[in-house]
Amino acid sequence: MDIFFYNTLHKQKELFKPIKESEATIYSCGPTVYKDATIGNMRTNLLSDTLRRILKYNGYKLKHVMNITDVGHLVSDGDEGEDKMIKSAKEEHKTPLEIAEHYTKLFFIDLERLNIQTPEVVCKATDHIKEMLDMVKKIMDNGYAYETSTAIYFDVSKLDEYGILSGIDLKNQKAGARVDVDPEKRNPYDFALWIKAPENHLMKWDSPWGPSYPGWHIECSAMSTKYLGEEFDIHTGGIDLVPTHHENEIAQNKGACGKIPAHYWIHGEYLLVNGGKMSKSLKNVYLLDDIIKKGYDPLTYRLFNFSCHYRGKLNFTWEGIESTSASLERLREGYQNHLNGTEEVPDEVINDLENRFHKAINDDMNMPLALSVVWEAVRYKNKSKKIAELLKKFDTVLGIDIDKAKKTEELPQDVLDLLEKRNEARKNKNWEESDRLRDEILEKGYIIKDTKNGAELQKKA
Repeated sequence: MDIFFYNTLHKQKELFKPIKESEATIYSCGPTVYKDATIGNMRTNLLSDTLRRILKYNGYKLKHVMNITDVGHLVSDGDEGEDKMIKSAKEEHKTPLEIAEHYTKLFFIDLERLNIQTPEVVCKATDHIKEMLDMVKKIMDNGYAYETSTAIYFDVSKLDEYGILSGIDLKNQKAGARVDVDPEKRNPYDFALWIKAPENHLMKWDSPWGPSYPGWHIECSAMSTKYLGEEFDIHTGGIDLVPTHHENEIAQNKGACGKIPAHYWIHGEYLLVNGGKMSKSLKNVYLLDDIIKKGYDPLTYRLFNFSCHYRGKLNFTWEGIESTSASLERLREGYQNHLNGTEEVPDEVINDLENRFHKAINDDMNMPLALSVVWEAVRYKNKSKKIAELLKKFDTVLGIDIDKAKKTEELPQDVLDLLEKRNEARKNKNWEESDRLRDEILEKGYIIKDTKNGAELQKKA
């Protein structure tokens, strides 16, 4: 069955035609490991994982590369300010290496909790300094870069077209519209390939231009080329990367070899929180841990993402998570009902359900439509092992552990006693005592989930 993806490069949905038959090559922009990954970051990783699973469902062999940015990502998209790794290291009184190791470990724990498959190749920027230097030299030799007192800059005016991905019109852009104007820059949109390091800089390497460190964009161009070649099938990332990082990746690759690296560019939209932007100032920056601490299965968040197409803005609310949690339980209960069923289901019903699910996922990863087919299968009147088997097959794409049986366990009496005391404290509006008892219950290994039907206890994961 044909697969179609919306290609940001051409602003239209296109038939997927891989470079090699039955093999798909993918590059995904991974995390900058200077802080905890938010649920917004995880939405982008869920997109890449859904893409992987759909391609595998269609029989493709995968070579998927994801980078770990542990140097070079400056605090401003305009190549200004400190390296995010160094800024975090100073704030937490650790070395950049310690920061990178800590947040990389937490990132992969979150991937595992969300059933996100690890790409075939995971590569760290700091392990590929040579490859980056080689590419910078090549870009300079080809006449696309120049040296200043502070950096090696890519000269965007040398390209036949800069802005092919984002639609930036350089002729009508005012100087400094996106970036601060460095007096040594030839053009406001020129960006740093390599940055000369101050004497006390924490991360720097020897180079033809003295002690220095890479810009953010060059790492992805260098590592995608090393592992996937000058051209590969798909590049993924968040929509925020289009006008800066991905536009500059294309520029670098064209400067080095004259080619746009990926044939298909797939971007996921923003995650909103209560209809607005997620930000520290609004105190609404949520991590996967925040969802787990409220007693929800982390896969609730995975399922929640399927309620909206990846190219649409997804609005996170706790009410939405509560509703999705109930849906996850119903899907799993429905699977068990079919697994234990003995009724017959005509083959044409199974084939129709499978065909419509397959068609939905192949139509630019239309997960909301695919999920509607899953619900139709779950609710089918005849309870049959055939439906259970079909649901298990669907779950190779969904990744929600649909076959996970609900655990029932007898709660310890001391925990139940503490819960009763907390209920009494809440009834008397003694919130301080209620919080104290909640923390005591948590120390005993149980999470309290306050629902409209009262408090529920759940074993801490």
